Amino acid sequence: MEKLDACIRNHDREIEKMCNFHHQGFVDAITELLKVRADAEKLKVQVTDTNRRLQDAGKEVIAQTEEIIRCRVQQRNITTVVEKLQLCLPVLEMYSKLKEQMNVKRYYSALKTMEQLENLYLPRVSQYRFCQIMIENLPKLREEIKEISMSDLKDFLESIRKHSDKIGETAMKQAQQQKTFSTALQKQNNVNYGRNMHLGKSRIWESKNEITLKRTFEEEDEHEEEVLTAQDLVDFSPVYRCLHIYSVLGDGEIFENYYRKQRRKQARLVLQPQSSMHETVEGYRRYFSQIVGFFVVEDHILHVTQGLVTRTYTDELWNMALSKIIAVLRTHSSYCSDPDLVLELKNLIVVFADTLQGYGFPVNRLFDLLFEIRDQYNETLLKKWSGLFRDIFEADNYSPIPVANEEEYKIVISKFPFQDPELDKQCFPKKLPMSQSVPQIYIQVKEFIYASLKFSESLHRSSTEIDDMLRKSTNLLLTRTLSSCLQNLIKKPHIGLTELVQIIINTTHLEQACKYLEDFITNITSISQVTVHTARLYGLSTFKDARHGAEGEIYTKLNQKIDEFIQIADYDWTMSESDGRASGYLMDLINFLRSTFQVFTHLPGKVAQTACMSACQHLSTSLMQMLLDSELKQISMGAIQQFNLDVIQCELFASSEPVPGFQGDTLQLAFIDLRQLLDLFMVWDWSTYLADYGQSTSKYLRVNPSTALTLLEK
Repeated sequence: MEKLDACIRNHDREIEKMCNFHHQGFVDAITELLKVRADAEKLKVQVTDTNRRLQDAGKEVIAQTEEIIRCRVQQRNITTVVEKLQLCLPVLEMYSKLKEQMNVKRYYSALKTMEQLENLYLPRVSQYRFCQIMIENLPKLREEIKEISMSDLKDFLESIRKHSDKIGETAMKQAQQQKTFSTALQKQNNVNYGRNMHLGKSRIWESKNEITLKRTFEEEDEHEEEVLTAQDLVDFSPVYRCLHIYSVLGDGEIFENYYRKQRRKQARLVLQPQSSMHETVEGYRRYFSQIVGFFVVEDHILHVTQGLVTRTYTDELWNMALSKIIAVLRTHSSYCSDPDLVLELKNLIVVFADTLQGYGFPVNRLFDLLFEIRDQYNETLLKKWSGLFRDIFEADNYSPIPVANEEEYKIVISKFPFQDPELDKQCFPKKLPMSQSVPQIYIQVKEFIYASLKFSESLHRSSTEIDDMLRKSTNLLLTRTLSSCLQNLIKKPHIGLTELVQIIINTTHLEQACKYLEDFITNITSISQVTVHTARLYGLSTFKDARHGAEGEIYTKLNQKIDEFIQIADYDWTMSESDGRASGYLMDLINFLRSTFQVFTHLPGKVAQTACMSACQHLSTSLMQMLLDSELKQISMGAIQQFNLDVIQCELFASSEPVPGFQGDTLQLAFIDLRQLLDLFMVWDWSTYLADYGQSTSKYLRVNPSTALTLLEK
């Protein structure tokens, strides 16, 4: 502040010096002005007077001159306006045309008009304000056109999303009709070729065949007229228009990216299945229709636009979709337990694959998936047929089929290939050896083959492969399902000896019918077993295993029945004398065995003999164990005599040949151990036993010393 004050004081001194310096000049100038003022007033009066006189003299000239000037200005303005209007009129006309095009939604033409305005017309009149307004409005109009076009595109995308299932359904119908027509035409050509091959290729078809083909073509044309195409269901003009507009605006790449992004989103939505899709075939049909519709639209866009979508893009999209489709089908098909639904799914997949293959998409992975689904289909069939087999076995009465007359006999043999010359010679009424379940099982096996064949159709496989698939499926049915049902049946408690005997007879006839099943498969696939290596049916081993199981169960049940009789034996081991007759329980047991072995007459001889021998051996062992029971402490000779009478009845039963086919006294040998032991005690021939012990000629060779000693102690 001190420096500032010093500076101010310096400036004040300089100002004061300057004023002092110019003060005298100022005083002189004032003095001169005072002198001049008087002369100036005189001059002003003179000038004013002169001007007044001059103005009065030139008023008329001025008026005429101003009129001339005004007219010339008007003329020049008119000329200028005409010239400028001639420049502006085309601009205004083009702008009016632009507005009209916008109103009628001719946006592509409007863009062309804007381009002409900007490049040709507006530069000529750019100095006018209305041109500046136009220039400012043109970008807004472009943005408006882009927004409207984008809105139309969004409406188009929404439209194809809604109509994709209808488009897909239409395309699948067309593909199915085309395939049906091609198949019919191929069959007709094959027939005509077979008829006319010897006449050469130039022979003209017969008129009847021509009429048939003509009708087929006419029917196909009618179908084509009835079936709508994708273009009929969806208006593609918005996407064309939007593509052109964005291309003109230089934003083609932006539009392409937006379109592809939105379509990818729609693809993900289309590929997302409903949670309940696996419950009905309609769920699968709608799912496939939407996917087909999506790719039909993309294929159409690919072929009618340039660069909006490319083959690489569609292939990439299809590969992504195919992976998702296969994963979805694997998951949802695993929930299907109904073979009819699985078969419907297979047919839909085939039509789906054929349709998209017609549009150039690779579908080999879908047919590979069908082989996986085929295994699942076979599993559902096996489960279904397992229930059918169980129902048949439950309903069977396990009795030979009675036939009262020739008509009933023909009905049975029409269902089952039964041949027996000896039975044919018998008079009616008569009985067929198998029970009612045999023809029913045979029919169901054939039905299974038909059901398995249905899945193999339309898989683009050779007859040899189909034949192999049928044989493998049938083998699974026989070796796993039917075999399991038979084994479970044999183990059921209510199945008695009579039923087991009938089961053995039934499996024998089913085993013999296996060759007819092989012939049946050969006939429906037209594959010769002689010229082509084909898999054999494993029914022989299946029925043999079942028969062996039934035989073992017969032996077991017989032994169990013998044990039941043995358990009711009530010997008085201290009796002084025997009753003079065999025990009642033993006579009942022998009568039971005799009646049981009579039922075995229809069994193979070896089975019946084995069962009889097994029963006798078990009876002998059980009687021996009764004597040697540790709880039995004392036995009288009267009890030994009574026991001997029972063993004699057993020997008489064995010698009566309850089952034919035994050689000599083979069956009696089952009781030889008991017989020699009892003879030793009955005659009390201990000296002979001890003298001959260990010799092959010993009378008591089968008597074990420990056994004899145990009984002797008792």
